[in-house]
Amino acid sequence: MKKHRFLVMAAVTLLVLTVALYSLHYAIFRDAHHLFIYLVGDLAFLPLEVLLVALIIDRVLEWREKRAMLGKMNMVVGVFFSEMGTRLMGDLLPAFDRAKVISGLGIKPEWGAGDFRRAAEFADNLRPQADCRAIDLEAVRASLRSERDLILRLLENPNLLEHERFTDMLWAISHVAEELEARPQLHGLPQSDEAHIGMDVGRAFTALVAEWLDYVRHLKAHYPYLFSLVLRTHPLQENPSAIVTGAAL
Repeated sequence: MKKHRFLVMAAVTLLVLTVALYSLHYAIFRDAHHLFIYLVGDLAFLPLEVLLVALIIDRVLEWREKRAMLGKMNMVVGVFFSEMGTRLMGDLLPAFDRAKVISGLGIKPEWGAGDFRRAAEFADNLRPQADCRAIDLEAVRASLRSERDLILRLLENPNLLEHERFTDMLWAISHVAEELEARPQLHGLPQSDEAHIGMDVGRAFTALVAEWLDYVRHLKAHYPYLFSLVLRTHPLQENPSAIVTGAAL
């Protein structure tokens, strides 16, 4: 209510100021003809001014605001992968054909836009069913349990409202955590239950690597020093290591 009252008072003040200035102009120069020429000219330009402000300037401001939001969003995504996302990829990788995944998603220093595009298509076409018997479900459950607060904080982050795919990935990971928590023990499960968990793991892994590729592409374009570290330590390669070798200089 106070906001509307302020807007009304501001509008009235500006109208009164306009009338006062035009009256002052007439009082000084006593030239109504000249005054009305400028008044009609101003009114004629008003639709074009509204067009410029509403359509062009507003779009520029919106574009700048969106870029700022994307920057904040990429910072949040970076926190996720630094804290748990990269490690989770490594934990879930054995449930898939390791050699095939590394071949399709193992980023290289020379990768360009086309390489990232092909890797994204490869990730989208990954078979969603995973062999959950090949991974340590107990360790995955413990890891996801320890990161539950981080996942909840990320889901509550308003900057991620525009990033629907990242939010869907977090829900997929949360669902895996809930499925594992719901079982008192994870050994000796029926084959049908293993298949069900495998489907959930596959969905989460596919969403995870797709977001990871976008994140790494962003780092390569804007933060080459962070890209260098990711390049050496990501789990989708044969021998990840933070140690800088001669080939990596």
